[in-house]
Amino acid sequence: MSDPTIKRLDASDVGFLTALDQLIAWDMVSNSTVETTVSDILQQVRSRGDGALVEYSNRFDRRDCASISDFCLQTEQLQAALESIDTEARTALETAAKRIRAYHAYQLQDSWQHEEADGTVLGQQVTPLERVGIYVPGGKASYPSSVLMNCIPARVAGVREVIMMVPAPDNELSPIVLAAAAIARVDKVFTIGGAQAIAALAYGTETVPKVDKIVGPGNIYVATAKRMVFGSVGLDMVAGPSEILVVCDGQTNPDWIAMDLFSQAEHDEDAQSILIAWDESYLDAVYQSIEKLLPEMERKDIITQSLANRGALIKVADKNEAIELCNRIAPEHLELSVADPESWLPEIRHAGAIFMGRHTAEALGDYCAGPNHVLPTSATARFSSPLGVYDFQKRSSLIYCSEQGASDLGKVASVLGRGESLTAHARSAEYRIKD
Repeated sequence: MSDPTIKRLDASDVGFLTALDQLIAWDMVSNSTVETTVSDILQQVRSRGDGALVEYSNRFDRRDCASISDFCLQTEQLQAALESIDTEARTALETAAKRIRAYHAYQLQDSWQHEEADGTVLGQQVTPLERVGIYVPGGKASYPSSVLMNCIPARVAGVREVIMMVPAPDNELSPIVLAAAAIARVDKVFTIGGAQAIAALAYGTETVPKVDKIVGPGNIYVATAKRMVFGSVGLDMVAGPSEILVVCDGQTNPDWIAMDLFSQAEHDEDAQSILIAWDESYLDAVYQSIEKLLPEMERKDIITQSLANRGALIKVADKNEAIELCNRIAPEHLELSVADPESWLPEIRHAGAIFMGRHTAEALGDYCAGPNHVLPTSATARFSSPLGVYDFQKRSSLIYCSEQGASDLGKVASVLGRGESLTAHARSAEYRIKD
C-alpha cells in the first residue's frame, strides 16, 4: 500500500485561509440531474401513492414485491429481531438507549404562564408533534444508533406515533437495526428507502401516514428530497458529510488521534477529518500513526480517499489561533484533546458537539454517551443545534387580557394600527378601550 495522502497546512502561510475555505467548502447536496430525478419521484408518489412506492422500491433496491404490504413490518417482527441478536449486542443497545433517554429528559420543556398586575395573563403552551417519520440509512453500513438517536427524543417529547423508513436492498435487513426499533418503541416500519420514502412521509399514501416532521440522514437523493418537501413537512436538517475537527496540545497518544480521524473518514469518501496542533513534530507523529494504522482498517480504501479529498493536518501558532480556526470551521464534532478543555469553552462559539479531554473519543458520542449524534454539518453549527426533544415540541403563545389590560393595550394597538393604515386593526382594539 502506498503512503496515505493528507494535506499539510500552516496557518502562517500566505493564502492559508483561502486553502482552508476551499477544503471545508461543501455545496454538493444536490445537482440538476439528481433534482430532476427526485422531483419526478416526489410527483409520482404524491399522485400514485402506494403503486409508485412499490415500483420505485423494486427498481432501486432490486426487490420483487407484489404489493405495499410486502414492505411493512409488524411489531412482532421487531421483537423477534431483538430476541435474535446476541446478549452483548442487546445489552449495548439497551444501555445506550437508557443513557440517551436520561440525557434528553433534561431537555423537556414545560408550558408556563405569567399573570400581570391587572390580571392579564401571558404564557406559552408546549405540545408534542403528533406523528414523526425517521429515516434510517441502509447502504454502506447499518445504523442502529440512528434509530435510537432519532426516535428516543421524540418519545421523550411525547410524540404519539413514530414511523420508520429503512431501505432493504436485495431484501436484506439488519437485525440489529430492527432490534433498535423495538427498544426505541417505533410504531411502524416500512422497508422503503430513497426519495420515495421521503415523499411517502411528506405527502402520505394509502398505507403510509403523512407525518408532521421527518428526521434522519440519507444519501444525496434523500437529502435532496428532504429539501424539496420542506414546507409540506418539517425537517431536522439537510446534512452533509460527517466531520471531525481535533485540536491537540501534543500530549495525547498520536495513535488515539489518528484513530479518531479515521472514525469519521470511514463513513464515506466525502467525510472530513482535520487535526489542529501548534507542535509540528506532533503532527509528524500523528502522520506516522496514520501510516502505521491505516493498513489494519477494514474500510481503509474509504478512509484513504476521505483523507486525500478533505482531510488536513494544520499547524497553528498557539491556542488562540486554534480557537479562531475552530470557530471559522464550525465543525460537526470538535474534540478538544488538551489539558484543560473547560477553559476553552467560553471562546468556542460554533460546534455541533464538543468532546472534552483526551479520553473522550468522538465515537462515544456517536453511540452511548447520551447527547444526540444528529448534528449540524457544513458550518451550519453557526446557527443550528443538535437534534433534541425541542425539535419534537411546538410552542403556542397564550394571551388572556383582563378588561383593564385590554383597555390599556388597546390604546397602544390603536396608535400602531392607524400608523400602519390598518384601520380595522385599530378599531378592533378600540372597541375594548374603557371610557
